[in-house]
Amino acid sequence: MNVLFICNQNQNRSKTAEELFKGSFATRSAGLYNEHPVTEKQMDWADTIVVMEDNQRAELARRFPNLYLQKQILSLDIPDVYSYQQADLVLLLKSKVAEVLS
Repeated sequence: MNVLFICNQNQNRSKTAEELFKGSFATRSAGLYNEHPVTEKQMDWADTIVVMEDNQRAELARRFPNLYLQKQILSLDIPDVYSYQQADLVLLLKSKVAEVLS
């Protein structure tokens, strides 16, 4: 399964998730508000898209209305308060991803 993890900047949450789950899925990550925001090609590649916050799901719907309807988009509800590979973030990602992708 191809899983695309998305957060605001693709520096902490989604980048950590991409690396954490690359042994379980084909993973990539992207940001919404960084220098190179998520593209239609990245969205098309993904079987499942995992956002960190509900407002990111809404932003994807606004930017990619046709693809949005074709994709399974799941929200983990993880706030932007963690740093890259932070132990608390890793534990939270493992728990939340097990809930939504098992």
